[in-house]
This record gives sequence, structure tokens and C-alpha cells, in this order.
Amino acid sequence: MQFKEVIKIILEGYRANKIRAVLTILGIVIGIGSVIVIMSVGAGAQSLILNQITSMGTNLIGILPGASDPNGPPATVFGLTITTLKYEDAEALRDRSQVPSAVAVSAYVSGVDTISSNYESLTGNFMGVSAAFPEVEDDEVATGRFFTEAEEKGLARVAVLGAQAKKDLFGANDPIGQRIKIKRESFEVIGVLSAKGSNIFSDTDNRTLVPVLSAQKLILGIGHLGFIRVKINDAGNLDQAKEDIKTVLRQRHGISNPADDDFSIRSTAQALDVLGQVTDAIRFFLAGIGALSLLVGGVGIMNIMLIAVAERTKEIGLRKALGAKRKDLLLQFLTEASLSSLIGGLVGVVGGIAVSGIIAVVAQSLGYNWSFIISPGSIILACLVSISIGMIFGYYPAKRASNLDPIEALRYE
Repeated sequence: MQFKEVIKIILEGYRANKIRAVLTILGIVIGIGSVIVIMSVGAGAQSLILNQITSMGTNLIGILPGASDPNGPPATVFGLTITTLKYEDAEALRDRSQVPSAVAVSAYVSGVDTISSNYESLTGNFMGVSAAFPEVEDDEVATGRFFTEAEEKGLARVAVLGAQAKKDLFGANDPIGQRIKIKRESFEVIGVLSAKGSNIFSDTDNRTLVPVLSAQKLILGIGHLGFIRVKINDAGNLDQAKEDIKTVLRQRHGISNPADDDFSIRSTAQALDVLGQVTDAIRFFLAGIGALSLLVGGVGIMNIMLIAVAERTKEIGLRKALGAKRKDLLLQFLTEASLSSLIGGLVGVVGGIAVSGIIAVVAQSLGYNWSFIISPGSIILACLVSISIGMIFGYYPAKRASNLDPIEALRYE
């Protein structure tokens, strides 16, 4: 029997049993569509996370208090308060003779407390930072100015508001020159930062910034830092800069054995690598879960094909009596299962792409830096998998049909 004739018989069967044909391919449609959506959404979420880290700059080095394994999270991630980093450490790292590739250094402390103006009072985030904060973080001042190094060291009572913090505290009123209170301490607003948007790591727009020493001494009553960030002149100098920073801190902390380090150093490049590996693992794990639905679709194809064989037993017996060979029937039913699976795969791919596109559009409309990613490889793989499932789960019904005895088949009721 020619392949053309086989296809013709299959299409006639589809027309005669439309509902059965739809049910045959539905499981594959759902399975393939799920895998495409999971892979696309996973890639989009991965791009969102990595883009947010990249937007912070790939030439940043973070120093956190507490030792940690080079490949593990810093101790502060577990909620521990460690007091080994001091303001003087940040000052030492500003010395270009010790860290030649450092262009800007900012020390950080933070807290959450009542922040109030003459118009509004709220519980908000405040952060103590250095005068170099805008250069380190690539932030810009929209109105007013940022505080100076002299104000930083002089415990000046000045504040710079994030764009959203300004709206929350002053509404449409001009905040420059007005005063706010953090706890019971009064600060003069001298600037407002340009809106930068929030991400999963920080939300500068909602923060109130004050000089780091003012935050330490006047608000928090502490003598340690939360962390330090160092901006390097070139990403190619990151490794050398990290070694320079380690040398400076070990000298300051009296550490001779690197195993006794009481600080951790991380770069944004390291964060990109680690998060890339983690998100890849999550994506493929979720895709594996989605692929389980393909097994359900394959079992559905096998069941419906068995029903089709039972319904067409007399037809099979008649065809064998007229000279049809076992391989002809095997080819027919195997092709029917594979074709049903391929059609389901193609519909699933189109549906998966459409759903993924809608998710990407919605995420982008909400302000997220979400990329719509559909790789050609995933489409080709989906089609090959769907055909394979049809052949694997269609083989038993096809084999059963080809082995029917023509006389017994013609007697079948």
C-alpha cells in the first residue's frame, strides 16, 4: 500500500469520527503547549532576574560581613547580625593606592521605621549611604542635590528621597527645603532621585537616603555596616580588585590566615553565573514536570487507537481477506497515531507560543523587563517528541490490528 493511500484512509477516518480525532490529539496539545509555556516563561523570568542584576552594573563588588564558602551564600543571608564591617573599612577601600581600580565606594546601613512629613506619616525604608552612592548605583538626582562627603562625615541631618517616597510623603508638593522625621530625628530634604523602578533585589524609589554616619549614630545607634559596594573601573579588573580588597581588609582586621576571613566578597558577575545556573535548573525541572502530561497524552492516544481497532475489526478482516498485508495495517495504524500526535504537537506549539506571548505582554505592561523567548530548538524538539510519542504509544494498537486473523475478524460482532 502506498503512503498516499494510507494518508487518505486516515483523513477519511478523521472526517468520519471528528470527536474521536479531537480527543486523540487533545492530550498532546495540552502536553506540548505546557512545555512550551513553561520553557518560555522560565526563560522570561530568567531574563528578568539577570537583566536586573546587569542593570546594577557588571563592575560592582559587594563586601558583606561574615565568612562564607566561596560557592555558598554569605552568613547574613540567614538573618544573622554580624558586626565585622566598619565605616573605616570603606574609607580604606577608597584609597586608590591600595585598590587602584576602585572608582567609587559606598557604605550601607538600613532600617525600617516611621518616616513623617508635614503632610503624611508612614512606615518606610531608610538607608544610610555614602556620598558616592549615585556613582556606585548609577542613580541621578532629579531635583535638588545629593549630600556631600563633608556632610557625610559631619553627621549632617540631610535626606534625599526616592521618587515614590517623595510622592508618599509630600504628594504634589515640593519637598526641597522641607523637613522629615525618621523616628524622632529631623532631617532636611535636599534632593529627590530620578525614578528608577523596583526590582526583586531593591526598590530605590521607595527609600529615604541619609548620610551613613548619621544613620548609624543618630537613628540606629550602631557602629557596624550592613555591607559595602565598590565600583571598579573595568569589569576585566574584578579579580585583581577582589584580591586587593581582601588584602586591605585582612590587614585592617588582623587576619593572617585566609581561612579566618570575617567578610565575604561577591561580584555581580558571580551573581549572574550562580543565578543563571539556578534558574536553568528550575526551568528544566519545571519542563520535566510539564512533560509528564505528554505521557498522559500518549496513553490517551493508545486507548483511543485500541478503541478504533476494536470498532474497525471487520474492516481490518475484510482488507486482510482482500490481500492487505500485516505491514500495510501496521503502517496505517502507526501512521495514524503518529499523525495525530504530530497535529497535536503543532497545535500545542502554536497555542504555547500564543499563551507565552500574552504572558510576556502583560509582564511588560506592568513595567517588568521581561523578554519573550521562544527558541527554534524547543519547537523542533516538541515536534520530534510528539511524533515519537505517537509511534511509541501507537505501536501496540497497530501491532494488534496487524495480527488479527481475517476469518475471526470477519466474524467479530
